[in-house]
Amino acid sequence: MSNVDVVSNSASPKSGPSPVDRAVADICNLNWPGLTAESLINVAWAYYYFSIQFRENLAIARQLFPDDEQLQELDRGERDTDNLSPWPGVARPGERLNHDEFMRRSLQLETMPDHRRQRLTEIGETYLVKARGMDVMVRALALASYEDGGLEKVFRCILNAPHWEGPLLQAFKHFLVEHIKFDSDPDHGHGSLCRHLAPDPKVPELWNDFKEMLIEAAPQLRGT
Repeated sequence: MSNVDVVSNSASPKSGPSPVDRAVADICNLNWPGLTAESLINVAWAYYYFSIQFRENLAIARQLFPDDEQLQELDRGERDTDNLSPWPGVARPGERLNHDEFMRRSLQLETMPDHRRQRLTEIGETYLVKARGMDVMVRALALASYEDGGLEKVFRCILNAPHWEGPLLQAFKHFLVEHIKFDSDPDHGHGSLCRHLAPDPKVPELWNDFKEMLIEAAPQLRGT
């Protein structure tokens, strides 16, 4: 049984898309089919910083609700896990690692000029400062919006990008495809493990910051 009934969502459903739905749709409506391989690599860099934020949010949720068995199971699927292993140049067979560590290693599979790396690092670090400035409860409750359909929709849109050549982008694609599997099962997927967390009015701010980071890293997402 969960011990987070205090934050369970018992409100009556409202008509129309929620603020989180609209924020997710804004990301999905970006120019994913028009990305070059270079821009998509920039997206992978941006997502790495999002994955750090996600891992930190999960750690916060575990601290706030230490006896929640569903969050414990979610934790086992996101941190110190072998569910992305093996992958060439990134993870050995059976190796357990956090998902953001998988992304960090993936980024090392291809070199880039120092000035570009520095720019993407500054964009990501600025994003993390914003995320870490949010209330810890908001960060914990954001997990449901990520895992229960939000990130799955975004990942499917990212996969509409046409260029996936090279080891870095192939590793990123593996990450996305596997996470769609993790999240999409309605009864046993990661979404079902945090669906009991209530929405918070400030959660869309985290999504909007994610969108702005993506666009800053890959301006081509704006389209023409």
